Amino acid sequence: MEPDLFTAAAEERQEKDPTSSPLAVRMRPRILDEVVGQRHLLKPGSPLRRLVGEGANGGGPAGVSSVILWGPPGTGKTTLAYVVSKATNKRFVELSAITAGVKEVRAVIEGAKRAAGGFGKETVLFLDEIHRFSKAQQDSLLPAVENRWVTLIAATTENPYFSVISPLLSRSLLLTLEPLTDDDVRGLLRRALTEERGLGGAVSLPEDAEAHLLRIAGGDARRALTALEAAAGAALDKGEDGISLVTVEETVDRAAVKYDRDGDQHYDVASALIKSIRGSDVDAALHYLARMIEAGEDPRFIARRLMISASEDIGLADPTALPTAVAAAQAVAMIGFPEAALTLSHATIALALAPKSNAATTAISAAQQDVRGGLAGPVPPHLRDGHYKGAAKLGHAQGYVYPHDVPGGIAAQQYAPDAVHGKRYYEPTRYGAEARYADVVEKVRARLRGEGD
Repeated sequence: MEPDLFTAAAEERQEKDPTSSPLAVRMRPRILDEVVGQRHLLKPGSPLRRLVGEGANGGGPAGVSSVILWGPPGTGKTTLAYVVSKATNKRFVELSAITAGVKEVRAVIEGAKRAAGGFGKETVLFLDEIHRFSKAQQDSLLPAVENRWVTLIAATTENPYFSVISPLLSRSLLLTLEPLTDDDVRGLLRRALTEERGLGGAVSLPEDAEAHLLRIAGGDARRALTALEAAAGAALDKGEDGISLVTVEETVDRAAVKYDRDGDQHYDVASALIKSIRGSDVDAALHYLARMIEAGEDPRFIARRLMISASEDIGLADPTALPTAVAAAQAVAMIGFPEAALTLSHATIALALAPKSNAATTAISAAQQDVRGGLAGPVPPHLRDGHYKGAAKLGHAQGYVYPHDVPGGIAAQQYAPDAVHGKRYYEPTRYGAEARYADVVEKVRARLRGEGD
């Protein structure tokens, strides 16, 4: 809600004694140019710059629309709203969907109407965690957004196409925040070390300790600053003027994993994970998975590798492998770390212990090789589209046998072009569930040739 006496007193105390606030709060950008990352959202003339009054068309008939900020935790959603509140002369109100309801929203809207009518003051409403609002609660925002009684800045970590109602989404600009890079977080850490509102040069940060903090952060600026503050406090308590790797490890209770997410280790460990799954060594696979997790690897990258493995190395030997991997990827995108580690473990164990077959891999590889080699040829006339006028005169779809009209549902006719007619790409194994497909495919091929019952 709007600041009260207690909030004002707290803010005044923070101004007089900046160290009373957490480092992550003290290092919040005060202007848009101090924002780390998100360059694509901060170009001249962008909605955020216009929202803070930059540019000639900050208001009027081409005024700024409401915006929805979507991105992972620690990428700057709340920070951007904070910058707007400091940089604009508009009335700024903050709500959290965790604690606010329809009553609070309506109170803000009524206040916005009074401010606009009585003082000509526009209102910016920052609503954090909008995905936690029910449909009815989100509906209560629509009149205010549509009539521009308030300019809404809503933040969410969940896909707004699923978590925000369509009418509200259509009335807002969706701005996607990208995960911060290591360079973004590194720059923020170094600023926090030297600036007066940060640590003011009280401690130094050697390269190995900095690298470990970056791994811990995983692209989350808030997590990086929180860990830095804890490590700096521990170093100063020990009378040290530098934050050693040992101090960082002791402070955050996590050992430094020798793993460079942008270098060879990134690919080596990922490769070892997949090869361990392929080799059915579940324990080795879990070891490499743990290394990736502890090094701050993007869980979505791990989930993508598991989905590929499910088709590349298991295929139809266990038809449940791919659905398991896909479900894991969807779950990981929704919950994030640390809980995502459980889902990734679940999928890794299932894939490692599943029967293996690379028949799907070799099948498409062989088919692609033939196509690249020029073995394509025209589609047989009876398979061509016969729905448009004049198709019959061209002989298209003539002679096609509808499989549902024949016993067994398999018609003896040619499907492949002449150039590859009779080619066998899929060679199933006898492992796991694929053994059934091995029997089925031979019977089907015989029926297509007109053999058998």
